[in-house]
Amino acid sequence: MLQIENLSKIYDDGTIALKDVSFEVPDGEFLVVLGLSGAGKSTLLRCINRLIEPTEGRIIWNGKDITAVSRDELRQIRCHIGMIFQEFNLVERSSVITNVLSGRLGYVKPWLSILNRFPKKEIDRALKNLERVGIADLANKRADELSGGQRQRVGIARALMQEPHLMLADEPVASLDPVLSHSILRYLEQLNKEDGITVVCSLHFLDLVRRYASHVVGLKDGQVVFKGLPEEITDQRFKEIYGKEAERITVT
Repeated sequence: MLQIENLSKIYDDGTIALKDVSFEVPDGEFLVVLGLSGAGKSTLLRCINRLIEPTEGRIIWNGKDITAVSRDELRQIRCHIGMIFQEFNLVERSSVITNVLSGRLGYVKPWLSILNRFPKKEIDRALKNLERVGIADLANKRADELSGGQRQRVGIARALMQEPHLMLADEPVASLDPVLSHSILRYLEQLNKEDGITVVCSLHFLDLVRRYASHVVGLKDGQVVFKGLPEEITDQRFKEIYGKEAERITVT
């Protein structure tokens, strides 16, 4: 279980990104963090694996306080937390398979990764994960030759190399069209249902949330304004999350 307890983040310029955020994510959930840009979604996800250091509060995963562990312990914990980024975060001039293999850095000897010499079993693992997201035939292409949807699938394959128990997806479809958005979210849904990987995914389209989320946490101005099931987001709840002037946009 993932437990977020009274989490706050204040940046050096005084911006309050998160304020007293608390919720729980049972194992096997597909939790969506819902809210507008600037609501604190990305900060929250990056605090969970300490890419951003929280100002206050605790993040407890499987009984261990991530906010209190040493750097060595944090490296071990991160080996089992996959991360998918909005902007893909690939090495553009490297091949697809090299990008995917980078997800295995916590498991292989550092000098092998520096020389880009991975054991055959790791290369086979990378090819298997690329096959799983349908792009094994692109293994030797450079990342900058791919479409946005293909790049995000590389990001998923890279995260799978960590054999994650928890997958964090930071606006994974924000730069994709509706058809590709469903394609990427279906891959995450498959990992959640077939592999039992807990998914915490930030989104801002309600229709996608209703299609894929098992539970929802709504953020507005860094604070939790909703916790519950997707179908419980009524018109009133929608306006509490998005603001009174907001109108629903359907993604088909």
